Amino acid sequence: MGSLALSRVEVLDQPAPSIAGEVARIAREQLAPLAAGIDDGSVYPAEVLRAFGAVGAWGSHMPLEGPADLRCAIESMAAIGEVCGATAFMAWCQNTLVWYAANSTNLKLARRFGDAFSTGRVLGGTGLSNPMKSFFGIEKLKLKGRKVEGGYIVRGALPWVSNLGPDHYFGTIFEREDDQGTVMFLADCSDPAITLTPCKPFLAMDGTGTYGVQFRDVFVPDELILADPAAPFVKKIRAGFILLQAGMALGVIRDCINIMDEVDSPLGHINRYLPQQPVHFRELAAELEAETMAFARDPYNEEETYWRKVIALRLRAGEASVAAAHAAMLHCGARGYLKSHRAQRRLREAYFVAIVTPATKQLRKMLADA
Repeated sequence: MGSLALSRVEVLDQPAPSIAGEVARIAREQLAPLAAGIDDGSVYPAEVLRAFGAVGAWGSHMPLEGPADLRCAIESMAAIGEVCGATAFMAWCQNTLVWYAANSTNLKLARRFGDAFSTGRVLGGTGLSNPMKSFFGIEKLKLKGRKVEGGYIVRGALPWVSNLGPDHYFGTIFEREDDQGTVMFLADCSDPAITLTPCKPFLAMDGTGTYGVQFRDVFVPDELILADPAAPFVKKIRAGFILLQAGMALGVIRDCINIMDEVDSPLGHINRYLPQQPVHFRELAAELEAETMAFARDPYNEEETYWRKVIALRLRAGEASVAAAHAAMLHCGARGYLKSHRAQRRLREAYFVAIVTPATKQLRKMLADA
């Protein structure tokens, strides 16, 4: 693993191919046979996620002496997404958890969890869906906390948090009851005062370890506080949070192109009349990837023009995912309508890319407000 991680430092002008290549190999060999089970909710791929972590997939974007580079993490996630969009989403959850710990000024927390999260020994996710909506006036914060000696007491409930299990962690935010702002912290799912409740079946992604989470007067010690106050920290990590999602989109788009190519021989004579062809999506994917990689080199950029461009890119990526999956279904015709064909899975996964926080409608609101 050391040599794989070292390549991240040695190759400064491109993503580390050794890490992304190893991730792609594991995805083909170990993840592909599980994709249908992950989709229908019968499999949560914990061991595969740990295997990805063991080759460096979750550690490449950790800041090195100040700067951070997200390119390898995004490319690795895209390689996962080319096989299974649900697992690419879990990869994003794990990567954001690493991102939180790596950027925290709580050095005890960073030392305790940084290596555990980045190697995949400890898995987890992100509970920022509700907070991200609250920051842009869409929802109110669902968690409340009051200060006590040595930490906070937190109560409330989050409807959906993913990549969870009884020994997992996730990052989220509560509002202080004394009106002193917001606090970001790590939630320990093994805490007996935290209850994980399985969600109703989704259209897709049921194997992603997604639960409703109830906090019943949970004591959150100072050792688990990521940022207090949360607002400046969120501003620092927000571009990375959103840019990492591009990996999901790129992976889904790539496989939709693969699907269209696969049916070209038997159906090309009639598919040529469809307005959207694989060549169009290859060009679009290349543009999105180039723009993503350019932004991913500088996730701490504080310019408002940079932030607006990141939002616009994320919007385009979600819309392109749906367009590519829609085209793949039309190219496949009736064979893609079979439950056994992955084209229909890709369509359902693509819609998730477009609605996961920040969703298409929230991104449009953010652009309008920027």
